[in-house]
Amino acid sequence: MLRNISLVGLLIIGLLACNSQKEITTDAGLQALRVSENGRFLVTADGEPFFWLGDTGWLLFNKLKREEADTYLENRREKGFNVIQAMVLHDVPNSVNAYGDSALVNLDVAKPDTTQGNSFADSTQYDFWDHIDYIIDKAAEKNIYMALVPVWGSNVKGGHVDQKQAKAYSEFLAKRYKDRTNIIWLNGGDIPGSDSLDVWKVIGSTIKQIDTAHLMTFHPRGRTASSEWFHNEEWLDFNMVQSGHRRYDQDTSAKEKRHFGEDNWKFMDYDYALSPVKPTIDGEPSYEMIPQGLHDTTEVLWKDYDVRRYGYWSVFSGAFGYTYGHNSVMQMHQPTDTTSAYGSKEMWTSAINAPGAGQMIHLKNLMLSRPFLERVPDQSLIAGQNGEKYNRLLATRGKNYAFIYAYTGRNINVNMGKIEGEKVKASWFNPRDGKTTTIGEFENKGTKEFNPPGDEKPGNDWVLILDSL
Repeated sequence: MLRNISLVGLLIIGLLACNSQKEITTDAGLQALRVSENGRFLVTADGEPFFWLGDTGWLLFNKLKREEADTYLENRREKGFNVIQAMVLHDVPNSVNAYGDSALVNLDVAKPDTTQGNSFADSTQYDFWDHIDYIIDKAAEKNIYMALVPVWGSNVKGGHVDQKQAKAYSEFLAKRYKDRTNIIWLNGGDIPGSDSLDVWKVIGSTIKQIDTAHLMTFHPRGRTASSEWFHNEEWLDFNMVQSGHRRYDQDTSAKEKRHFGEDNWKFMDYDYALSPVKPTIDGEPSYEMIPQGLHDTTEVLWKDYDVRRYGYWSVFSGAFGYTYGHNSVMQMHQPTDTTSAYGSKEMWTSAINAPGAGQMIHLKNLMLSRPFLERVPDQSLIAGQNGEKYNRLLATRGKNYAFIYAYTGRNINVNMGKIEGEKVKASWFNPRDGKTTTIGEFENKGTKEFNPPGDEKPGNDWVLILDSL
């Protein structure tokens, strides 16, 4: 049965079929990513710095049709996102996509259900995996990398994937996608590495044996980090944290090795000190418009200023990028859904334009506006007593520049002389709109106090910029 497409679309597809070509055959020249020489960042194949600005589009492959996926990816491209984190298999054994195509034969992860051909006009050809191919290639056209979770962690925990199945499935994935340059592998999926440890090791090592060109990490459970279990694994190229969705007073992870509450910068500190050196990132902080604490839908919702705070805190503490998320977008909530997770009421089509989503590009632009690969976190820039929790100041610098983030707009006391030059130019950077306002020129010695605009309160966040003169 033909899909719902226009006559013009059918003619185009027919012409492509006559030429024995796939509907999308290029990845638009995107380069595969690699770890920088100093082990702290990601760079392109030719050494250009890559600031990961990710979005959690977890159910993209499962719930969106082609035209919907096009809309979503174009919106994310316009907003500066360059990585989409998405699950390949969300619900095992019943993974199906928006067209009703099943991912598996006889509900067996070791047996992906594939067909001959990939013509969208012919439903006997266009299968679950062809749909994923289409979206991956469409993302590449828009200079977006796809961070693929092979199978969500709850499915492995539930006993639906054993080591033998994991090996066969991983071989299939690696062979299918090893030649696409816009791939990143996210092993795991919201689960402790200690749960089904051997399966995660099989997936990681099997994919890496076949696909040596693409980077891999592990997406852990909330308030944990991949480095707890896999830092020394050869297949793990960089670490990922899920700092989670709970407030300070809701954090029940005291029994965990790392009890940090909302202070996601502490995860970055911890990973930054590990040996061997590997890059790290917060791959899932609190989502915009999700209940604080996640499960109680009567709770206050996290807002744009919260996701900004997590972004600047983690990046200024040494992360090579940041992943944003929105409650309705991560689950692709749409009118046909009979239920929603975590109290989501907004449709994904409007949620993609939430305030926080539009503000993330300012963080990316700021970090790439100065020499990126020389940047280090440096709390010695802060003079006197630093604050705790929301009053904490986070600082990072290069040779000729420094950035200091104040979430509450509190006064910033700076130890001058940490960057080069006899004088510095000071400016305020506004994380809400990306605009920079010059303060003036100052001697680069002693201590200096800077007073951000506005009243001191949570969400009146500012970045103090110091540039050598």
